[in-house]
Amino acid sequence: MRLRTVLFASLLSIGLLSSAHAYERNWSIPADTGVIGVEQAQLDPSWWVARQGEPDRVILDAQAIAAQNAKLMQLDDSMFDLDALPTSLYRVRVAAWIDGLSKRPTRTLYDERGRTIANADLDAIVDNVNLAAIPASQPTRFGLVVHRADLRTFPTRTRVFSSNDDHDIDRFQESGLFPGDPVAIVHESRDGQWLFVVNTRYAAWIEKRLVAEGRRDEVLAYGKRSPFRIVTGARATTVYTPEQPGVSELQLDMGVRVPVIADWPVGKAVNGQHGYTSHVIELPVRNDDGTLRFAPALLPRREPTADAPLALTPRNLIQQGFKFLGERYGWGHSYNARDCSGFVSEIYRSMGVQLPRNTSDQAVSPALNRIAFDEKDSHAKRMAIVRELQVGDLVYIPGHVMMVIGNLDGEPYVIHDTTGLSFAGPDGQTVRAKTNGVTVSPLTPLLFNGKQTFVDRITNIQRIRP
Repeated sequence: MRLRTVLFASLLSIGLLSSAHAYERNWSIPADTGVIGVEQAQLDPSWWVARQGEPDRVILDAQAIAAQNAKLMQLDDSMFDLDALPTSLYRVRVAAWIDGLSKRPTRTLYDERGRTIANADLDAIVDNVNLAAIPASQPTRFGLVVHRADLRTFPTRTRVFSSNDDHDIDRFQESGLFPGDPVAIVHESRDGQWLFVVNTRYAAWIEKRLVAEGRRDEVLAYGKRSPFRIVTGARATTVYTPEQPGVSELQLDMGVRVPVIADWPVGKAVNGQHGYTSHVIELPVRNDDGTLRFAPALLPRREPTADAPLALTPRNLIQQGFKFLGERYGWGHSYNARDCSGFVSEIYRSMGVQLPRNTSDQAVSPALNRIAFDEKDSHAKRMAIVRELQVGDLVYIPGHVMMVIGNLDGEPYVIHDTTGLSFAGPDGQTVRAKTNGVTVSPLTPLLFNGKQTFVDRITNIQRIRP
């Protein structure tokens, strides 16, 4: 250990190791993980729960969470209050939503084969937005999402990338919506296959076939109905049924809430099957003409759900995060997965806490308990705050968010959904571990760009606590 300390000091003195690599403790890279500071035992959530003095301490109760969610809707401009939308929408408002997202790209983009996207192809994609067709005024329409769905920058399934060797981060992918999510329907693409919708947390394009249009009151009431089940696992799946294909083997992701049909008669078949081994729930279905109806479905009791949001406790924060451990990184909820901000959002959603969708909005939300940093803040000041991080705190650097799961010998550890980790190896050279998924790591030895640490690039810390 002393030899390693001397080696690092020597490398620093001759300029082979930048000050960003000069760690405040000696880190090892275990051979069985290849990730700095992470042993196999630390990949078990119980290891972190056991280190908590009060793992079941309630951080915010249901009343405090409801108050915070109301504050978020009131103060955060990135959120959309669908209940407050007027009965009619004017062109200027709709055009601002669409034009704010669907701007013609000015940089070169590449397709899945690494070929440059031709200008004519981009022109056709932009033309499909059909801005000129927005009426001067239109009735406000509403719908429910009937299947997990992508939200897109443009009304197209075409995947585009920033470089000819990148095949993961589709620059037209924005986010995802889930069965039962309410939307305001504000525009239709020229080809009639896409809708521009406004959800509580995002406005973007969705495939028309995945939205069922209904009355305002039935759409907005759906997510508030009781009793209900909330998904507490990474995902749950309804029972297969040939009688109702629209609700057959439907995936429900963490935090999705579905109403239970409490008065379903005992012994009465649900889509050809007795329901006593399942919860009888009601799901939205799209009719052939695009209208909304509801259908009963079976959600097996073996699936991880609860009749109320989980308590916001250190134990639950840790356990919920680890339920995604190893899942591949999915930019904008692609790959049937999620990205860094989607990851933390769904953990907190399972406890009833709402967060803005993107890191840029989460990091500065005025509704949360925020600590802001600027470039003038010293490393020492940053480290003093980092040492005080608690389980569930969200740490933001440009374009990324991490959730704290505890500390080891004064060093904070995080779980995060990331394309990879960079840190200094024993020789002072930067090591890149392409984790490309939900990952556990210490915070302080991570490198942002080979020259700066994550700590020195922290922009904000958001604390979902008093």
